[in-house]
Amino acid sequence: MVNCCRFIKILIAFSFIPVSLYAQYADEEYRMEIGARLGGISYMGDANGNPFKEMGISAGVLARYNFNPRMVIKADFGIGKISGNTHSLDNTFPNGGQVDFERTIYDFGTQFEYNFWPYGNGMSYQTSRRFTPYILGGIGMTFASEPVENIAAFHFALGAGIKYKFAPRWNVGVEFAVRFTTTDDLDVTSSEGLVLDDPYQIKSGFMKNKDCYSLLGLTVTYDIWAKCNNCNKD
Repeated sequence: MVNCCRFIKILIAFSFIPVSLYAQYADEEYRMEIGARLGGISYMGDANGNPFKEMGISAGVLARYNFNPRMVIKADFGIGKISGNTHSLDNTFPNGGQVDFERTIYDFGTQFEYNFWPYGNGMSYQTSRRFTPYILGGIGMTFASEPVENIAAFHFALGAGIKYKFAPRWNVGVEFAVRFTTTDDLDVTSSEGLVLDDPYQIKSGFMKNKDCYSLLGLTVTYDIWAKCNNCNKD
């Protein structure tokens, strides 16, 4: 009986260790996060119109600068493999042509994120929370390598996500975003047969009749660059 009581006391003591460790660091606020993203990428254009179809692997790195608990600037770089085919589409292409393709694209961009709730450790600020949904918008560049030609184009990003601070300096999140590019050549991969460079000869504008792609990924980041807690908090 004595040994059982001693075991219970030890178990209770150890159960308070994670709480005390979190309390020790929870008052720290950090200006930046660095981390990585892993998930899927899906092209949308003449050979696909579904943002979740033909999804390939995508990975990248990212950095966030937190102006305050609601407003964030993020920079990211990623690589992914897109693909598409016209065989399952209802569209009728000129001369009954069909094509399938895949190619690697590189993505670099900067986005502004707005947190719906003040995001933080939940102790330094009375209203901050360790969980929040957010929306994002920004600009960047998309590069696509051969086989036919190298492509470089601007893109405009729109998306949303959720993030959760599961430890004092660790954040995990899920994000979905679409990159609207200024090119219609992401799916041009063959010099013979059907080439998906405006196959219907539709007059294009700056953003009309262009290709885009969606990114769905899991993000993990680590907080760096501690704020001065004795100074006025911004």
